[in-house]
Amino acid sequence: MSVGEELHAHQEQPQKSLGTSAARNLSTTTKSAPQMQEISSRWLLRMLPWVNVQGGTYRVNRRLSYSVGDGRVTFVKTGDRVQVIPAELGELPALRGFEDEEVLDELARRCRQREFAPGTVLTSFGSRADEVFLLAHGKVEKVGAGPYGDDAVLGVLADGAYFGEQAITDPDAIWEYTARAVTACTVLALPRQDLEQVAERSESLRDHLRRLRSIPEQRTNKYGEKEIDLAAGHTGEPAIPGTYVDYEAAPREYELSVAQTVLRIHTRVADLYNQPMNQTEQQLRLTVEALKERQEHELINNREFGLLNNCEYEQRLQPHEGVPSPDDLDELLSRRRGSKLFLAHPRAISAFGRELNKRGLVPETIDMGGNRIPTWRGVPIFPCNKIPVTEANTTSIICMRTGEAEQGVIGLQQVGIPDEIEPSLSVRFMGISEQAIISYLVTTYYSAAVLVPDALGVLENVEIGRRR
Repeated sequence: MSVGEELHAHQEQPQKSLGTSAARNLSTTTKSAPQMQEISSRWLLRMLPWVNVQGGTYRVNRRLSYSVGDGRVTFVKTGDRVQVIPAELGELPALRGFEDEEVLDELARRCRQREFAPGTVLTSFGSRADEVFLLAHGKVEKVGAGPYGDDAVLGVLADGAYFGEQAITDPDAIWEYTARAVTACTVLALPRQDLEQVAERSESLRDHLRRLRSIPEQRTNKYGEKEIDLAAGHTGEPAIPGTYVDYEAAPREYELSVAQTVLRIHTRVADLYNQPMNQTEQQLRLTVEALKERQEHELINNREFGLLNNCEYEQRLQPHEGVPSPDDLDELLSRRRGSKLFLAHPRAISAFGRELNKRGLVPETIDMGGNRIPTWRGVPIFPCNKIPVTEANTTSIICMRTGEAEQGVIGLQQVGIPDEIEPSLSVRFMGISEQAIISYLVTTYYSAAVLVPDALGVLENVEIGRRR
């Protein structure tokens, strides 16, 4: 008998027991709760100290500071031509508060585009500073003399930075460092001669610069705050200086932001299909998870209170070699006391791990709720997939000090809102429609505040792609 005939004979044999497909009609399946791929670890929400805000607004009072003009300059690119947005010239300290749009337009048109190859020297130490440079794209090193006469890198500038702003107000200014292109750079240069020509025809600019030069130099500490006069180490009976602590006249206020959605469930589903799991509870659980994911995203990226947008310019660093190295994280830590945590995209943590492997270093780990978290210098590095990754495979690493008592970064919420199911998160019954659909309003209120500028630092333009 052939193989085909044997199979045919086997198939014609009568069934001797109940088949599995029929048996399943009498069995009860074991089901999982609804799963959701969007759920992440949300370490920021878990590690951020939350402060209860009554009245929905939190005011950050600080000592009076005289440091202004610490922002970034924004550009518009059309083909290979780059132009500065005129209003963005107000980020320069000497033009802060100047609002004559026609004059700013004229200054923007006089900015001359220049291209520099890697290794090119833009400015030389000791030479006359007669231009303001606006860095549209690329990285520039500020190089000065080291203690033994060798070159030392004083800092790295990247997209949106500016340097040479002292040329606007001081005709005798000189370059105190050498600026050297690390990568190919696109720069807009505004000569002081052009600025003076515009000022000759513009009374508003002349008055602005005259007022700026007439303001007496204020005694400040290294943070730009008004100096508190003290006496120390004296003997005898000298006159003890009198002083007072001045405050900002218009402190910043943070209003609680909101994330909301309306959850709709048909009464037939809510009434009949609740075994073995309650449909309303599961719908609500996944909706709350999605709101919390959005909450963490806003805490990182929101233009008003997000951490990436509220980091001061002097606390933004650039990696020395593009990839995140131990040297870069050490620089982040050195900018603040009592750093509590790093936040980085998982791919940035992977890139940092590769750099450690190249150097033969093994990071220590700590246990956080059953998770092994890598650390650097004892500071945990938490993953956060809400930190954006650009098309150029670059991202940012955040370092922060947290807590009100430490003058750090805090989360803001309001506890005790109506129909609250978690702190600052409520579910309110909105009624049943004529189509028998139940509606619930799910709401969460939140924000974040940086109490002092050095509580938050960001390592920008971190390269996370593998290098050959």
